[in-house]
Amino acid sequence: FFFQAEDGIRDVERSRGLGDVYKRQSRQKANIRLPPEVNRIIYVRNLPFKITPDELYDIFGKFGSIRQIRKGTVGHTRGSAFVVYDDIYDAKNAVDHLSGFNVGGRYLVVLYYQQNKTQKKPEPESNEPKDLSLIHI
Repeated sequence: FFFQAEDGIRDVERSRGLGDVYKRQSRQKANIRLPPEVNRIIYVRNLPFKITPDELYDIFGKFGSIRQIRKGTVGHTRGSAFVVYDDIYDAKNAVDHLSGFNVGGRYLVVLYYQQNKTQKKPEPESNEPKDLSLIHI
């Protein structure tokens, strides 16, 4: 099989010493002022197309309690997912540690969800009529 989620995370924990990092960060939560872009929802790109929901929960669940994972399944959404954590500090921890993490030969791009960047901007209105049949000469 192309990916063993549990083994991959265990290797990362050994190489980065994440157990100690989690303990240190949980003690510092009350003293940290987070940047404004940090929120509980993270956006993940460059996922393998065949990754299962269980594998996603295994990877992202190591960083805290997950409320929801929404995986893209069609067209331009394939290979992407939204992960919603219960706690903002867990989301920050996941972004900090999983950006660039190799899953199935692909390096993850993990970002904070920013609603204003995903909404389409309205086109500026001009004074010219849109329908030429309405012009009276």
